[in-house]
Order: sequence, then structure tokens, then C-alpha cells
Amino acid sequence: MSCKSFNVDRLQVRIFHDRASMGAAAAAEAAQCLRAAIQRQGAARIIVASAPSQNELIAGLAAAPEIEWRRVTVFHMDEYVGLPATHPAAFRNYQQRQLLARVTPAVFHGIRGEASEPEAEAARYAELLAEAPIDLVCLGIGENGHIAFNDPPVADFADSLKVKVVKLDEVCRQQQVNDGCFPNIDSVPRRAITLTCPALMSGRTLVCVVPGSRKAAAVAATLKGNISTTCPASILRTHPAAMLFVDKDSAATI
Repeated sequence: MSCKSFNVDRLQVRIFHDRASMGAAAAAEAAQCLRAAIQRQGAARIIVASAPSQNELIAGLAAAPEIEWRRVTVFHMDEYVGLPATHPAAFRNYQQRQLLARVTPAVFHGIRGEASEPEAEAARYAELLAEAPIDLVCLGIGENGHIAFNDPPVADFADSLKVKVVKLDEVCRQQQVNDGCFPNIDSVPRRAITLTCPALMSGRTLVCVVPGSRKAAAVAATLKGNISTTCPASILRTHPAAMLFVDKDSAATI
């Protein structure tokens, strides 16, 4: 049960005592969104983030009852340039371990980080996204306020592209080390293919999960600062159906 619930602009914010209850509540909301989409139109399309912060949400969603996963198309939101799907830190590998090992969707569309022409791969993925509306986006917020790999230097709320190749900033790359995904910052790739802010914001419903004390400053900036690309996650406050789930640690300074 949430200990506090309020809105900041249009964004629904829910604070929980611990990470487990936060993840369970977020998973319940996401599951209901998928069930409703399937009932309404016979299928659903979902974008899922790839990070340790999303583990509880994904596990709860995969275990949720009465979701016809054979009717669900799954996208993820970013991938490192140059990494094959088999690399331990590749986001396709994360999706395989955390989601696809538990459920069998109609299709999983992976971003091919190892593609010889990353810009062409971005364009290919954008075409897949454009085939039909996205019903649900499950996302997090980075330590620098990013959503997907839209770091402050490259985020664009009016981006003409749905998917693009970006350079990762140093705070973002260090977070990958902090998360235990790479041994040191020199081993973190410098570029990635990411869904843009408009692509993420196009989802009918957004469920954002942000646990842990390392995210406290980013959560505060998201909710208390201006809506600006200096904190890309602040754009969530403009979405008509976005929910932010935080625990007491990530909510410590709001």
C-alpha cells in the first residue's frame, strides 16, 4: 500500500515504504493496462526498459494473471552500439533473462546494437514502432534524469525522430558501473540507439518505476524543477496518463 499519493501537474506520484511494494503496485497497474488493451482491441503493444531498477516491475508483470501474452508485441527502448545480443550487459540479454524467460509474447522486437549501420537500424526500429499505437511504456529514470538514453545533452522534447543514435554522457555511463552492469567506465560503450522522448511519450499509459537513494536527486528534479531537458524525465509531468512509483529512498528529497 502506498504511504502517500499526489499529482505534480498531470503526473500521478505514488510513494511506497519499500522497493518490493512499489514494484508490486506498479506491476499491477501495468498488468491492468495490458488486459484492458487486449480486451479493447484484441492485442497490445508495450515498450519495456532494461535496468536493474525495473526487476520487480517486470517480475510482477510476468507473473500477473490473465494476460494473453500471445497477443502482446514487446519492444525495448535502447541498446548499446556495438554490443551483440549475447553480451551480458546488452539490453536484449536483459530482456531475455527478465521477461522472455518468463513469458512468450507474440513477438519481441530487439534493437540490433551490433548493426554495421546504427542509423539504418534506428530507422528500421522506428518503422516497427510506427505500425500501430503503443499501449504501455514501462520505464525508469536515470541518475542524470534521463528517460531511455535521452541524456540531458541529447534529449529533445520535439525530436523529429522516433529512434536515434546518441552519445552517452559521463553520468549515464558511470550509472551503468554503479548498477553492476560493467566493471568500470572505460568498458561502457560511448554510443547507443535509443527511442526518443516523443516516442516514449506516445504511449497511451506510462508506468515509471524509480527505486533507491541514488535516484533521489533525479526524482526531486523531475517533480520540483522546470519542465526542461536539463532533467528529461520532467516531461512526464505533461502526459495525461503517466504514473511515477517511488520508494522512500528515492523520494527522500521531495
